[in-house]
Formats: sequence, structure tokens, C-alpha cells
Amino acid sequence: MSKLSWVYGLHTVKALMETEPERVLELQALNTREDARLNPIVQMARQLGLPVAFRERDQLDQLAEGGRHQGVLARVRERQAGDDNDLSAILDGLSVPPLLLVLDAVTDPHNLGACLRTAEAAGVHAVIAPRDKAAGLTPVVRKVACGAAELIPFIQVTNLARTLRQLKDDGVWVVGTSLGEGAKPFYEIDLKGPLAVVMGAEGSGLRRLTAELCDHLAYIPMAGQIESLNVSVATGVALFEAVRQRRG
Repeated sequence: MSKLSWVYGLHTVKALMETEPERVLELQALNTREDARLNPIVQMARQLGLPVAFRERDQLDQLAEGGRHQGVLARVRERQAGDDNDLSAILDGLSVPPLLLVLDAVTDPHNLGACLRTAEAAGVHAVIAPRDKAAGLTPVVRKVACGAAELIPFIQVTNLARTLRQLKDDGVWVVGTSLGEGAKPFYEIDLKGPLAVVMGAEGSGLRRLTAELCDHLAYIPMAGQIESLNVSVATGVALFEAVRQRRG
């Protein structure tokens, strides 16, 4: 049975009602007479036959546990992690070149939540991670992700190396982040086609076999004295460089 949780924010709630309305159970909205951004969401909920309750701001603040709810929360069935079969179905259903994020054994739930939030903002089609020795979809991850965990497919695979080989066989270019020999600046690599961006674990970076399976190794040029970025920040830089190229 699916667990229930609150998600919040105008974009998140609207996107869920548009794409997966069957997962939304009820709406809690700010008790205000007129709000040009909020009223269409309330109307959409009523058209879907969802219960709508109007609350004072402090009541919504409590439900959101300090999150920026923008006057609306929805109680939803939590999205569960997918597996290899779900990944195949996602790729088969795309009409555009896939953009995937692969997290190689990222263990910090705050980093995973931030990566999910960034990936959703960049239009990533799925986030892939190992099932073992890596963070999963915990309550902390969901809170840090600010709703993205309920919007973007999160795929946990039993053998990451096998998944990367399958992606390569399917024509997906695998680009890993590394400061190792032969790595090029991200901005010099063509990121416009079918792409999987692979980010290494906190501190240790990519595992040896993961790095060997990458078609390209890339690094983010640093102008200051610090040699590396937090994995979630580096994920944002890499993904939005891909977005920039794809829109170019």
C-alpha cells in the first residue's frame, strides 16, 4: 500500500494534477478571496472531484513543516522507486532524445533530494541510482526535493554497470564527471543527443568500473581556489549545460 505525504508549491501541485491525478487525494489551499495563481489550481482540483479545504497561513505552514508552500498543499500517494523494467518503459515512451541523471552511490539524503530537485527543473526524464550502498527515497529526501521526488522517476537498479552497458547499447552517450586523466571541460563535449550524465559519490567520486564505462569523462572548470563542488551543485552545472546545448 502506498504511503501518503504532503507536497506543496504551485508548480508541483499543478503538475501532479495534470500528469498523475489519480495520486492526488485532497487539496489544502490558503483562505484568500482572490489569487490569480492559486484559483486555477483550486478549480482544477474541483473538476477532478477532489476535496478542497481552505486554511489560514499558519495551518499550511505546519503541514509544510517550514517548506515554501505558496498557499497550496496536496496530499498524495508517494511515488515509489522504479526498477530496470520501469527505465525501459520510460525510454521506449520518449519522443525526444533522453536526458538521464545517474548517481553513482550518492549516500547523503540531502544531496539526493537536491539532485532530484535540480533534475526535475532541468527536464531530466529519470534519475538512476544503485539499490545498495546509496540513498533511497526517505522522508528527508522527499522534503529536500520540495516535491520533485513525486514528479521525476527515480530508478534503483541492482547492477549499475549492467544498466550503463544497456544504455550504451541503446545509443545513449554516457558522460561521467571526473578530474582524471583524459577528462575534458563539460563545455567542450556535445551533450545534445541521447545522454546520461553520471555524477560520482561524495568525496570518492566515480567508482573505477563506472568511470571505465563512460564514453567521455568531463570536469567543471573552476576559477577559484576550491577544487570541487558539492555533488548537487555540480549536478546543476552539468545538467543545465546540457539544457543550454539542447536549446541552442
